[in-house]
Amino acid sequence: MRLKLLSPGEMNESQRQTYDESIAGKRGRPPAPMMAWLNSPDMARHATRLGEVLRYDTIFPAKLSEIAILVTARHWTAHYEWYAHKRLALAGGMDPDIIDAIRDRRTPEFDDPKGKMIYDLAKSLHEGHGVEKGLYDAAVKLLSERGVVEVIGLCGYYTMVSMTLNTFEFGLPEGEVSELS
Repeated sequence: MRLKLLSPGEMNESQRQTYDESIAGKRGRPPAPMMAWLNSPDMARHATRLGEVLRYDTIFPAKLSEIAILVTARHWTAHYEWYAHKRLALAGGMDPDIIDAIRDRRTPEFDDPKGKMIYDLAKSLHEGHGVEKGLYDAAVKLLSERGVVEVIGLCGYYTMVSMTLNTFEFGLPEGEVSELS
């Protein structure tokens, strides 16, 4: 790992407030990238709050929001993010075949049209750097404007997470091996 992560006893007041706020939040613990973001405490505070909203307060259940997160993790080959969110996707009820297809860069087969739409939006955002009119119109019709905004938020936030984890070379927990190549 390229960065020494601070223990709570090594943090300054601003860092410690952000750390404590993350523990008191819905996660109950600080998200891994926040430990790097603490080098900029205000950024860490706001990014962690945004992450909590995107994880817990979108209009999508976990098995749908995790589609956008896994597409993002795969796009960035973010080993730690993939490791963490594959488990969350499975716990949220996502079909393992969908996860495997995303991992293998194949288009998954979806029973749920919302899942397919989230996948298509996320792929378009990452690979096409935007969304063409036909896809946008279909996405708004199926997911609502709020849903489209939240998919963009998920992809954008987890891009920042992926960049953080990759840049500072966050490792997987002891004994874990990445599924991504």
